[in-house]
Amino acid sequence: MFGNLDRSRTIAYSAAFIALITLGSWISVPWIPVPFTLQTLFVLLAGAVMKRSAVIPVSLYLLLGALGLPLFHNGIAGIGVLLGPTGGYLIGFAGAALITGLAYEHPSRPIHICGLALATLVIYAFGISWLMYSLDRPFLPVFLAGVLPFLAGDAIKAGAAYLIAERLP
Repeated sequence: MFGNLDRSRTIAYSAAFIALITLGSWISVPWIPVPFTLQTLFVLLAGAVMKRSAVIPVSLYLLLGALGLPLFHNGIAGIGVLLGPTGGYLIGFAGAALITGLAYEHPSRPIHICGLALATLVIYAFGISWLMYSLDRPFLPVFLAGVLPFLAGDAIKAGAAYLIAERLP
């Protein structure tokens, strides 16, 4: 750590984004089967700020929550959350952080926007796939319950992540 500014920055950013994703999970509106939270805003923002290294805090967030720290929505914890109906969305966070990070390694703003949109789609893909499996339901009802109500809010969160990232050094 002594003299390695990049490693120190990665550790500090990782701690900050684990805390922000946790904070975002506590800001939630109950909804069945998946609650509305601000987690995705901070996952996307982590990718924009940390580039591909954003996988580190997101993976640590998932690991710490699975080990029992009350990090998931409304303070729930444990491996059961990842195996429950919302687990696919949470696992999708890691892929979303990586995709956003890779997009933000390119200087082009249109690629940043596409990366944020693709990352959100990855969260949906993991989420509805696991929801279909865990609830034993077909695609359309799962899409109507697990994606459609979230589209507008997630578009706003992706836009907010873009605007915040544009203003950061």
